[in-house]
Amino acid sequence: MFIDLDHFVIARFKTGTWDPLRFSLVNPFAAFTDQDRIFDRGDVGALTRLLSHLMLTGILVPALALASVSLAVITAVVLYAHVVADVAWDVRRLERTDVSADDLIRSP
Repeated sequence: MFIDLDHFVIARFKTGTWDPLRFSLVNPFAAFTDQDRIFDRGDVGALTRLLSHLMLTGILVPALALASVSLAVITAVVLYAHVVADVAWDVRRLERTDVSADDLIRSP
């Protein structure tokens, strides 16, 4: 349920405000019914979001393994599934645009 809280930190870093977090606290059902109202375009970003998830996984899973291997395994599986779902969603969105994946990775 709280797997995407890092999005608020990323948006804060990029925009300088906590507006998305404030909006979500006032409108908690938006997280389930209308996520497009929470963040403006560019507030989080696909690659930044995926990098954040991978970094959190790399820190959280080994730390949990020190306390409980079974909890670490469950957490790793959940985070893996979440990252795969995020990538699949991003691929689907990208396929609906005129921009190719190669154009996105080329440096200017």
